[in-house]
Amino acid sequence: MNYWSNKRVLVTGGSGFLGSRVVANLRNCAPAEIFVPRRATCNLVEQANVARLFEETQPDIVIHLAGQVGGIGANRSNAGTFFYNNLIMGVQLMEYARRSGVKKFVAIGTICSYPKFTPVPFKEEELWNGYPEETNAPYGLAKKMLLVQSQAYRQQYGFNSIFLLPVNLYGPGDHFDPDSSHVIPGIIKKCVDAVQKGENRIVLWGTGKATREFLYIDDAAEGILLAAEHYEGDGPVNLGSGMEISIAELATLIGRMTGFCGTFDWDTSKPDGQPRRSLDTAKAERLFGFRAKRKFEEGLQQTIDWYKGNR
Repeated sequence: MNYWSNKRVLVTGGSGFLGSRVVANLRNCAPAEIFVPRRATCNLVEQANVARLFEETQPDIVIHLAGQVGGIGANRSNAGTFFYNNLIMGVQLMEYARRSGVKKFVAIGTICSYPKFTPVPFKEEELWNGYPEETNAPYGLAKKMLLVQSQAYRQQYGFNSIFLLPVNLYGPGDHFDPDSSHVIPGIIKKCVDAVQKGENRIVLWGTGKATREFLYIDDAAEGILLAAEHYEGDGPVNLGSGMEISIAELATLIGRMTGFCGTFDWDTSKPDGQPRRSLDTAKAERLFGFRAKRKFEEGLQQTIDWYKGNR
């Protein structure tokens, strides 16, 4: 029997970069109904809106993707806002889900919750062994509280909530605003714009030595739905691709793929962020059969092509 049939599914952040992919995949599973609240009419920071949302939708499953986040610059400039909004959204949504008799709550955390100097590859068991990297700690800790709440509610109320930790996401439809974008769309925009303007020099933040892992957006959506359907545990689970690349190598790769033939200058007065990021993804494969499929350069080319066609 189809797991999703006859289920009413609430997807917060369902119109966003990741959420829109999750909703598209979910439609193929044919649940009874899918509800996607919009911030303009249902700001989830406000308790009254959350109460009304559950009263009106009465969902069986909640997939909580809504959040407020950006790159290093946005995290530094909005530390208080990001902490409060992400924390209060998660706390209220899970509480009202519990009160409403929701059968399963899928909480989406962030790799930013890991300690700054986590041994690579990051294992879920290392999540509490240190403080997160300072520039994104407020956001990372706010999201990490979803795990604490999830486990506490399971212990006291028998509430079925799971917690997933996706790595940095990328793909077509990403956010390319330089004030809030992450590293891949940020570098793509700079390279494409430089080629168009005939410029041969691009300034990037940090030293270029920091490493990151990236997961294609459609793979992430698939992993979330697999976990929603098959995972029932109380422990956090990584969602990643298992690759690792330095920011300098990433910039060189994007430069080649966009036709940028100039040089990258590194502004070392700006932070690198976390020194290294790469996940151990064995648990997701073992527990609910998730393994990333998209090859990195293929996904990167699709992202570049999308930006060129939609800028």
